[in-house]
Amino acid sequence: MITSSANGKVKQVMNLIKKAKARNESGLFVAEGLRIFKEIPRDQIDSIFVSESFLKEEERKHLIDGMKYEVLTDEVFQVMSDTKTPQGILALVKQHAYIPEDLIRVPGPAFLMILENIQDPGNLGTIIRAGEGAGITGVLMNSTTADIYNPKVIRSTMGSVFRVPFAYTDDLTASILQLKKKGIKLYAAHLDGRNNYEKEDYTVDTGFLIGNEANGLTEDTAGLADAYIKIPMMGSVESLNAAVAASVLMFETARQRRG
Repeated sequence: MITSSANGKVKQVMNLIKKAKARNESGLFVAEGLRIFKEIPRDQIDSIFVSESFLKEEERKHLIDGMKYEVLTDEVFQVMSDTKTPQGILALVKQHAYIPEDLIRVPGPAFLMILENIQDPGNLGTIIRAGEGAGITGVLMNSTTADIYNPKVIRSTMGSVFRVPFAYTDDLTASILQLKKKGIKLYAAHLDGRNNYEKEDYTVDTGFLIGNEANGLTEDTAGLADAYIKIPMMGSVESLNAAVAASVLMFETARQRRG
């Protein structure tokens, strides 16, 4: 049993929680909590940590039957945890490597979310989770978008991160141009949009460009869109949160494709 927060394994977990560099170098990330643990593909689990209290509850203990795990005192688990009310289980998970081409190697028409400089972990996680619900085929992000392996992102995806393909690109412009060459029609939600978003046809290969929460898309990236679309607003609201706007567009696409 691990009884000290100075233990090397505890320090490793805390480092992975706090530092993207540590996650990148190790190829591991932290997934904490009962719900997310149940979603992890078993072949991606590197190691498991549980608290003493966790093992006292039989309905929880069965989740790790036949698996190797480290037991920590409740106090040490509390120190190590990234949540206010730890549920007593945490795993180190192997990162899954995708490349941009994986996002369009799918049966049926492609359906992509292309993110530029999304900074809020909650927004990124919400886009991935809502995207799974809407049937997206992948998420492409520029390198300055939030780290998808940030624990806050992982939690907010509610497990979708294990099922939705995603990739980062160091050159978003070049990656977008490659998508256009493959016949994917790209839309940017923009105040200068010609049509309301529901007037376009998303049943073909489609991608949506979503920009930074405060500043939107850069001019260069917006300029690569095949069309600007707008989400009409009532009252004094000018625009929506990035994750909300993305969800509106994703579920309109899902509606059209069901039809």
